[in-house]
Amino acid sequence: MYVLPSLFTVGTLICGYYAILSTLQGSQLMAAGAAGVLASAAFDNAAKAIGWAIVFDGLDGRIARLTNSTSNFGREFDSLADVITFGLAPGVLAYAWGVRPAIDASQIPLTHHLRAVGWMIGFAYLICGAARLARFNIESAKPGVDRRYFVGLPIPAAAGVIAAVVHCEKDPLTYWPFAVVSLLAVLGLAFLMVSRVRYYTFKSVDLRRRRPYVTIIFIGLIFLAILFYSEPVLLVLALAYALSGLLHEIPGRQRPGPSVPEEVKAQ
Repeated sequence: MYVLPSLFTVGTLICGYYAILSTLQGSQLMAAGAAGVLASAAFDNAAKAIGWAIVFDGLDGRIARLTNSTSNFGREFDSLADVITFGLAPGVLAYAWGVRPAIDASQIPLTHHLRAVGWMIGFAYLICGAARLARFNIESAKPGVDRRYFVGLPIPAAAGVIAAVVHCEKDPLTYWPFAVVSLLAVLGLAFLMVSRVRYYTFKSVDLRRRRPYVTIIFIGLIFLAILFYSEPVLLVLALAYALSGLLHEIPGRQRPGPSVPEEVKAQ
């Protein structure tokens, strides 16, 4: 086991654990009739923790490659951490933030069916994410794989969409039609994870190569935009990546090319 990249994986796991605890806290505050601001803050903290976990998850694999410390243990450890942080935590958050408050607020008897439907769709999201990771681990070990693309939406990106929506809106959904829309969105993310839709990996981007100076200006502006307007900027970035694979599937937009021989980590 190499300690340095595994420490970042532990960071991912801690964020997932914290996200689950914050979600439970927000749900308890809603059930106790506490001020909505406190519950919204708890759900927002859970979304932020998932966001930080995406950062840690992106760093552990890259650091492992830069330090030549990739290992089978690290790959499996990362996958297990991903199931909890990007599968279980966002699934629980999506239900507690987007479904349960709507059920409690609604006076329509049929809306109580949302509870069972919400449980099923949340579980579908979790099991599709786990299946996506298992498929990735198998296919990435095959020779000749085009490592420029993921097959299926990576589970951190799917979790990022859920976290970005909660972070942008903050207040739990109490109107049942919105709860239905949120469930359909979670179901769509689950489908994209196990689909054959290809997503760019960014693994072929070599940060050590010389780039035009405007590149660093552009990156700096993005960081500033996230710092001051994190809600809309992160939402746009998350949705743009989730939809990019579908746009790539439009006939005439596919650009096949040679594969890049590079180690990739579980996503």
